Amino acid sequence: MCAKYQILFLLSLMSLFGFSQDMTTGFGYLETGQYTKAVSFFKDILETHPQNKTARLCYGRAIGLSGASTVAVDLFTALLKDYPNDFEVKLNYAESLLWDTQYPKAETYYKTLIAETPKSFSALLGYANTLSNLKHYEDALIYVDKALEVTPKNPNALTSKKYIYLGFAYQKQQAQNYTEAETLLKQNLDLFPNDKDTLLNLANLYLIMGRYDSAKIIYDALGQNPTDQTMALNHLALVYHLKGKEKTALKLSDSAYRSLSTLKDTLLIKQTKERYVQALIWNKKFKNAKQEVANLVKAHPNTNWVLALRATLNIYLSNFKESVQDYDRILKNDSTSFDGNLGKANALKALSSYKAAYKAAHNTLKFYDKQKDASQFIKTLDLQFTPFADTKAVYTIDNGDNEAYAISTALEIPVALKFKWLANYGYRTTRNAVTNNDATSHNFGLGFKYQLRPSVALKGLAGITAATANGRSFKQLNTNIALNIKPFKLQTLDIGYLREIQNFNAELIDREIVMNNFYANYNLSSNINLGWFTQYFYTPQSDDNTRHLLFTSLYYNILAKPALKAGLNYQYITFKNQVPTIYFSPERFNAVEVFVNLIKNETITKPKAWYYELTAATGYQFIEDDPKQSTYRIQAKLGYRFSERSFANIFGTRSNIASATAAGFTFNEIGIRFKWYITKKPLFKYESL
Repeated sequence: MCAKYQILFLLSLMSLFGFSQDMTTGFGYLETGQYTKAVSFFKDILETHPQNKTARLCYGRAIGLSGASTVAVDLFTALLKDYPNDFEVKLNYAESLLWDTQYPKAETYYKTLIAETPKSFSALLGYANTLSNLKHYEDALIYVDKALEVTPKNPNALTSKKYIYLGFAYQKQQAQNYTEAETLLKQNLDLFPNDKDTLLNLANLYLIMGRYDSAKIIYDALGQNPTDQTMALNHLALVYHLKGKEKTALKLSDSAYRSLSTLKDTLLIKQTKERYVQALIWNKKFKNAKQEVANLVKAHPNTNWVLALRATLNIYLSNFKESVQDYDRILKNDSTSFDGNLGKANALKALSSYKAAYKAAHNTLKFYDKQKDASQFIKTLDLQFTPFADTKAVYTIDNGDNEAYAISTALEIPVALKFKWLANYGYRTTRNAVTNNDATSHNFGLGFKYQLRPSVALKGLAGITAATANGRSFKQLNTNIALNIKPFKLQTLDIGYLREIQNFNAELIDREIVMNNFYANYNLSSNINLGWFTQYFYTPQSDDNTRHLLFTSLYYNILAKPALKAGLNYQYITFKNQVPTIYFSPERFNAVEVFVNLIKNETITKPKAWYYELTAATGYQFIEDDPKQSTYRIQAKLGYRFSERSFANIFGTRSNIASATAAGFTFNEIGIRFKWYITKKPLFKYESL
């Protein structure tokens, strides 16, 4: 901003010192921004006239404006010693402090100049620009208006005022005072109608606020100008990405990309290539994205924006270690890089390196105070380690006249990044009006979860089941021990042992059947939207029976927002002994179904918003040699997130699929759930671990 009004000083010098014809060439260099030539010109003058004040002033200005601000300060300090009462020299000295970013010193000095000459336009404008650089925007506006009172409609002062408004709005935006930021930007538009810089800042603010349609209106308007069309397309692609419309985003970015041959602005060319690669990644066109990134790496080796693209691609491909390496390269080039710091935090979080992720996110805020994305990242990570209680109340009934009520609460209390305490309590009462059987059970459990390595966690939970059935009471140990493993990228494996009491109905509780489940769950995801989940249970029981259960599901992710997937499920069950009068125990049971699942996940839902899930499935089941039976299953959930710390939902299920307990029945369940984060933040600070 300071350089915008340099010509005023030159005009003053002309009038005060009467430039000779010999200096007009040098003055022309200053006026047209040819500062290197101006330095040489006035240096030659000073070799023959070393004490010429005009030449010294112009030489100092040429030096300072060419980038050697510290030398300029020294030159004007020397001039000030020779001419301590010369106001024009004082103004040049004050401006040299601005060039050298000595803003506090410049602020103090400009105050003395204004006290000396209250109506000096240059002093008032210089002081306004100093205050702006110090981010004292309210005072800066006061003094730029005073400068405009002295010289109305001065273009340099108006330009300064525009940028003061932009800086003030950005300050409010960073403090997340979005309404105030919007007001300031609209005031700027009142002063400078259709100003491109202000419109772009306003559109960016709308993106941050989630007002995507408002941002789109601005970019559409800017795109009406042929010279801004490519820029507008790049921004519109981002808008549609944020709205979850990835195909439209790629179409717009492709249009911008095809205009590259007509572009001359190197920054716009870079932005267009960058957005195109991002759009390919968003649409999971990884082969094309890899090729584009490879071309960019070859053309621009070790360039931060290209490294950031490769790092982003690797995150989408789950190559998190490679991503961290690229972010480290970015930070080596520029330790203040926003993409480098926050991108590294996200990659480290995906690797379960939580302490390092915290450090990278906090490092981002050191350079970008109160930045929304970095602040939200820390909030999200904090929530992962904040104690919570999860409570459910459920009512079930089936066509076998079994009726049950249950309530359960699970507690998680993380006390470190790698360790959390677990506790649970469950109460269930069930009765059968026909057989007149009834039973009540209480389950208590206490345990822990410990992160042995970033890819391996150990979970242990043990407790007591205390039950009363038909007047008889007993207690049994219940336990769950499991290893949660990430063997390779895009894969998870759980291996465990679960001891539990068969509690489907009152009669089974009365028989006190203990199930010793040895189980494994395996999930394989992919970069082509396909996924495969398999579960196996081997269950020796206390009644000398043994169960084998295999469930496998092949599914395809159709949409990302909201998540929509469809697939095929298969289940196989066999028991060593068949005891059909006691519980469903076929020698052979097969079931196959197709399903569709639609979900808006509660964890990504913003406060004061709804989340939901709906699953519909249909198929056939085959019980030993009996004819096939058609099956159906409907599950639904609707919830509301009240705040960052609490949400609730109702849920229900209706199914006629046989389980390990019964066949040929209809099962209904309805319930309500409430989850509450007990404290506002984790019980520990990551720095202390």
